[in-house]
Amino acid sequence: MNDNTIGTGQATDDALPAVETLSYEQARDELVETVKILELGQMGLDESLKYWERGEALAKRCEQHLDGAARRVEEALGSAEAEE
Repeated sequence: MNDNTIGTGQATDDALPAVETLSYEQARDELVETVKILELGQMGLDESLKYWERGEALAKRCEQHLDGAARRVEEALGSAEAEE
């Protein structure tokens, strides 16, 4: 077993893709699945923590995508107002 953890965004033994490479939709969908798995509560503490860390990284990735989209909308609105 290697030292990579799920929360780092690096590939793990389970061959999960790096969080940084995920689109918004991919990160959101994986986050939904991660929450479902955690809600079942049928795993040990270490495994639960790995899922929790991965979930935190996925949520952060979603926020990054949404922040970027919000900036693009604001810039587009600013450009439209400047043209008037």
